[in-house]
Amino acid sequence: PERISVGVLNVSVAGCRIELFDKEAYQAYLTTVAPWMTDITTQYGGNPYQHLVEMGRLAQQKGVIKGILLHQGESNVNDKAWPARVATIYASLLKDLNLEAARVPLLAGETVNADQQGASAAINTIMAGLPAVVPTAHVISSAGCEARRDRLHFTPAGYRELEKRYARQMLTLL
Repeated sequence: PERISVGVLNVSVAGCRIELFDKEAYQAYLTTVAPWMTDITTQYGGNPYQHLVEMGRLAQQKGVIKGILLHQGESNVNDKAWPARVATIYASLLKDLNLEAARVPLLAGETVNADQQGASAAINTIMAGLPAVVPTAHVISSAGCEARRDRLHFTPAGYRELEKRYARQMLTLL
């Protein structure tokens, strides 16, 4: 409806591992990355997590945070600790933004699916375990979402379909 506005806070760093958003681990992780990634993080004051929190606080001045959307995993392909790492970051966000998990679900989108020969599709199997660690998490399937030739990214049509799936999930939760 017209009376409802939706805002999206986008904090993204291409090719990063989930550790970059862990407020306790990001500095150690940054010592291991290529200079181009460090350059990207400077757009976020060198700390993407803190930038996200600051943007969240600004958003809370105008509205209510209804959910957290996560699309990451390509660089953590075989990392069985990924769900626990995400749980730590989610818990930190909830605490730092004074949010309740029951009111702010976590929606995690799969990487390019195996049905599209996704180069990092193996993380999707690990990602499926996220709701066991974060009860308010929902994994958004990427099955059938068209991929680019690099098998890492979706085509515009694939992204639009994934966006619709995020939206449908959020609508069922609201």
